[in-house]
Amino acid sequence: GAGPAGSCEGREGDGRLYVGLLSIGPALLFVKTSQGKEEGRRFYACSACRDRKDCKFFQWEDEKVSQTRLAAREEYNRSHQPPCTHKQNVERYKNFVLLPLSKRRFCQECQQLLLPDEWEKHSSHQFLCDISTAQLRSPSQLLYPLENKKTNAQYLFADRSCQFLLDLIISLGFRRVLSVGTPRLHEMIQSKALQEEDFRVRSLLLDIDFRYSQFYTEDEFCHYNMFNHYFFGGEAARETCRKFLHEEKDERVIMVADPPFGGLVEALASSFKKLMATWKDTEKGEMPMFWIFPYFFESRISEFFPSFSMMDYQVDYDNHALYKHGKTGRRQSPVRIFTNLSPSVIVLPAEEGYRFCAICQRYVSSGNHHCEICNSCTSKDGRRWKHCVLCKKCVKPSWFHCNKCNCCALENHTCEKIDVGCFVCGKAGHKRSTCPSLSCTRTSLSKSALYDNFINESILSTFMHILVFIKRQSACGGLQIKLSAKKGRGCC
Repeated sequence: GAGPAGSCEGREGDGRLYVGLLSIGPALLFVKTSQGKEEGRRFYACSACRDRKDCKFFQWEDEKVSQTRLAAREEYNRSHQPPCTHKQNVERYKNFVLLPLSKRRFCQECQQLLLPDEWEKHSSHQFLCDISTAQLRSPSQLLYPLENKKTNAQYLFADRSCQFLLDLIISLGFRRVLSVGTPRLHEMIQSKALQEEDFRVRSLLLDIDFRYSQFYTEDEFCHYNMFNHYFFGGEAARETCRKFLHEEKDERVIMVADPPFGGLVEALASSFKKLMATWKDTEKGEMPMFWIFPYFFESRISEFFPSFSMMDYQVDYDNHALYKHGKTGRRQSPVRIFTNLSPSVIVLPAEEGYRFCAICQRYVSSGNHHCEICNSCTSKDGRRWKHCVLCKKCVKPSWFHCNKCNCCALENHTCEKIDVGCFVCGKAGHKRSTCPSLSCTRTSLSKSALYDNFINESILSTFMHILVFIKRQSACGGLQIKLSAKKGRGCC
């Protein structure tokens, strides 16, 4: 397996090798752990794409890269740059809004606002006509969401969640919002600022989706990769962010981040801490933040931000089939708000069933009942959890205590504590990947011992495949197996 090395710092090179800027910024340094080795080999890989099909970049940390390969990489990066700069897009937008409604077109295939002299190039494409001012103020509804789960995973807040977040931000006295990966919240703030004269909240959007540069100025949007804290606009964009965090010191600022749920928590935490450090240059304490993420990442977030606590509010999304509000049981949205603000000040809507627990001093969902033994409202998923005396904690209502596993699990689960020992040494209590024999003595094992281990593992592996096959055939109503070997054939 592979995991992040160190603090997930993006590196551009050290003179001997040049990792370089990918089309989405510097690569991250990871470590690959190998079976039987205490220290894994370190390598660079794409910070945002978690599938090699989306980004093929891979380079060992100690690898010497040829000039030919460097040139090819730089050419690839150049070919994947946007056709227009942010500044050029701002000028295009100014010209676009001056056009009469009948001449305002948007190419759906290129995801681009079209000026009249560009129509011919896009004549074979699907496009929208008569783009209104309201549509220009809501670009997240005009643009196609980038829904690749292993790259962008661009799911957009439903109006319910977006309005709740904005109302909460205003009620807590914040007047500036650093919107990290939250375009729907940003455009709601921008739209209200134009429509309501006394609306005083401002927002700066940091997002990896460069398409938003068509609709926002360089003071409203920064092209940003939250996995490696990379500003594509360079020092000018960093200064824009720094000024937004520091100007008007009497106005309170909060960061609201909605990262892709499949992203590395460690990499995200590293970037968020750097944004907080930018704010902390002239401020005291910790920058207020709302981190929108699924509840099952609570332990990972707490590892990097011990001051954060999880709210019960269920965040829902317009373009996600499962993350919807109003569903019951296990189908409820698992997305929550993690914050370093005091839970007692986060008021959740009573009309949705949320209530205040006087003991926990926080608002909880209707199904989250206070456990007197745990002395806490323990539910994470919205259902009423039950207390297990043996586990000494509350567990999901569908879980039961398994004496063999010595913990609670689903009733029809497969017990982990099976009697089969390690494939390498045969002893119980550990698996092959963590066998002590591999870390130090693998090279000293005799050929006969290695051969015996290989044979035993092969026999067991074959046996397991046979059991799976039998189970599948039995389910189909019939069973006929033929096994062949070098010395003959057998059937059963």
